[in-house]
Amino acid sequence: MFAVAGALFAPPRQIHAQASTVPARTILAIGAHAGDMELTAGAVLIKQHKLGDRVVILQMTLGEGGNPRLSPGVYGAQKRREALAADSVIGAETIFAPYRDGEIPNDEAARRYVADVIRTVKPTYIITHWSHSIHKDHANTSLIVQDAVLLASLEGVVTPHPAHRGVRGIYYADNWEDAESFSPYIYVGVSDEIAQWWEAVTKYEFIGGKISSFKYLDYYDALSTVRGAISGKGRAVAFDIDPFAKRRVLDSLP
Repeated sequence: MFAVAGALFAPPRQIHAQASTVPARTILAIGAHAGDMELTAGAVLIKQHKLGDRVVILQMTLGEGGNPRLSPGVYGAQKRREALAADSVIGAETIFAPYRDGEIPNDEAARRYVADVIRTVKPTYIITHWSHSIHKDHANTSLIVQDAVLLASLEGVVTPHPAHRGVRGIYYADNWEDAESFSPYIYVGVSDEIAQWWEAVTKYEFIGGKISSFKYLDYYDALSTVRGAISGKGRAVAFDIDPFAKRRVLDSLP
């Protein structure tokens, strides 16, 4: 069973009137490297921004170690510029965390850092990595976020900003490096956002195949077609959620 939504964060009967009937929410996307959230969830972030939601992307690292021809310092500066350009197309605000590529620590300091970002941004929903990943940074980011949501809600946890209990859910992005046990559960139609998504992600040089041999654009573009075919939405982006959240309580069959 999976859920199909026209917009990720609204009940289906409210979708067409969402801009006028649903108060604006804040969507916080937290990626291990600059480009991760734009590639996997960028089309949905574009859609939510168009519907009036505030969108914020927290880049845990710049992904500065990913260019063998440039030093991390030089490539990191490039990735920072690219992230700002891509996120501007999406309509997102950008926050850069202080961590280094390949070295995101799943420790108390990192959890408190993300908790304080959550308290500062006050998200309604969070999008991040699935925790089962071949990339340590992805796995650690997911685990940090899960713990940080709890820490951010607790009055007794002291950070520079007051507690925030308004996170309604965490959505896990569909990433080729995070495929182990990932099970698409929610599908969001993004046919009208694909062109803008292309414009955003191609701000990153690595998307064009000049740095990595992996064809990122081809993969995620094709994936949107596959998810769209399954959901009947033309183009779609899929998310998983925590297993304990996969329940519906009804008085009768729908």
